[in-house]
Amino acid sequence: MTTNIYKNRRYIRKICIGALCLAAAMVLPFLTGAIPQIGKLLCPMHIPVFLAGALGGPIVGGAVGFLAPLIRGLTLGTPIIFPTGISMSFELLAYGISFGILVRSLPRKYALLYPALIISMIVGRLVGGAGKVVLYTAGFIEDFGFSIFLTGYFVQTLPAVIVQLILIPPVVYALDKLKIMGN
Repeated sequence: MTTNIYKNRRYIRKICIGALCLAAAMVLPFLTGAIPQIGKLLCPMHIPVFLAGALGGPIVGGAVGFLAPLIRGLTLGTPIIFPTGISMSFELLAYGISFGILVRSLPRKYALLYPALIISMIVGRLVGGAGKVVLYTAGFIEDFGFSIFLTGYFVQTLPAVIVQLILIPPVVYALDKLKIMGN
């Protein structure tokens, strides 16, 4: 009986983490909403997805990542659901899953959060790029190639990478020390 109570608490905690991170993914883009170009540079929706993966695990991180662009697109109109929201959903899904797996798999050391985050960023961008290739091949995107992929996913998002590297590891580390992170 006691085991079920602790198991239920863990599920409830993960659901709450997912809900809070999903809410943050809806709200954070408002900080850059007046200037869409800054939003594209800073990628504010990505931060809660990485946090969901670290705090709630790969399933919670993946769910938040997949749902955030779709819900935000349906309720607020940005991102445009098709094709941007669809490819973004798979990119963020990969961020949440990969960061959740890496944070759980690696020893709990502050320095290891950085390579885990960088690897997750690369995985997510590759998945996002693969999604764009599928959409381009199917004729839903008019122009896409390797140079567009590199520019859109690596060059233009460099400010976002810097912000994420500055913010995410200290927050994850602090929350881990406070025993907020789920197992």
